[in-house]
Amino acid sequence: QVQLVESGGGSVQAGGPLRLSCAASNYAYYYSAYSMAWFRQAPGKEREGVAAIGSDGTTTYADSVKGRFTISRDHAKNTLYLQMNSLKPEDTAMYYCAADPRHMTSIQALAVMRPGIGDWGQGTQVTVSS
Repeated sequence: QVQLVESGGGSVQAGGPLRLSCAASNYAYYYSAYSMAWFRQAPGKEREGVAAIGSDGTTTYADSVKGRFTISRDHAKNTLYLQMNSLKPEDTAMYYCAADPRHMTSIQALAVMRPGIGDWGQGTQVTVSS
């Protein structure tokens, strides 16, 4: 399975930026063929899709983060990023990186990826204070 190592989580004041990184290794297919996504889960709430980037290069976002978050990938470094700007307290959650070897658009990826499908990182905590 793909090994996903996340970094960049932490505490930040509302309105501030934070960038999450997800380094991938031990992949069975060409890295660029993977669809990838970021999910998050707050205490007492279900895990939700935040952003995805398809194997076709398209990106899509949850309405709650559109315009504030940007997902990107560096193929040379086999790394996925999530740039988060204008953070709000409601963005506080455990953030997870996920990879799926299927060729999908970003819309498809965000819709179908979930625990038990593809590979997932251990999660990194993001806390936004008022």
